[in-house]
Amino acid sequence: MRAVVQRVLSSNVKVDGVVVGSISRGLNLLLGVEKEDTFEDLLYLKDKILNLRIFEDENGKMNKSLLDINGELIVVSQFTLLGDCRKGRRPNFMNALSGDNAEKFYLKFLEECKKQVCKVECGVFGADMQVYIENDGPVTLLIDSKKTF
Repeated sequence: MRAVVQRVLSSNVKVDGVVVGSISRGLNLLLGVEKEDTFEDLLYLKDKILNLRIFEDENGKMNKSLLDINGELIVVSQFTLLGDCRKGRRPNFMNALSGDNAEKFYLKFLEECKKQVCKVECGVFGADMQVYIENDGPVTLLIDSKKTF
């Protein structure tokens, strides 16, 4: 699994001009599921993201996690995170898990996050979405459960 994690002051997702998910202070998470991913990958990524110390403490140091600040989470499925651009000019998406299996992973990820985060919102799997992000910092991180970077 691969994620782009952004610390936000607010974020929302629209489908056909209608807001389907919205948060205030917390994390915007773009999530891609790979063919070889397992439940262990899902748990690793969830634990890593929810416990990342990227929110400032009273001294202005990044020492607090989303859980520490009781922040909110919005998760948007994005298979293009797994696009391989090393060869040619058209990304290769062969490693991205597709269809029902990818959606099951995505929904399971949301379910696991909801066990720990007070507010978890999401986009619509497979839909054409517009994602609005008020990035805070900006703080943006890339995380891969296979630890390839």
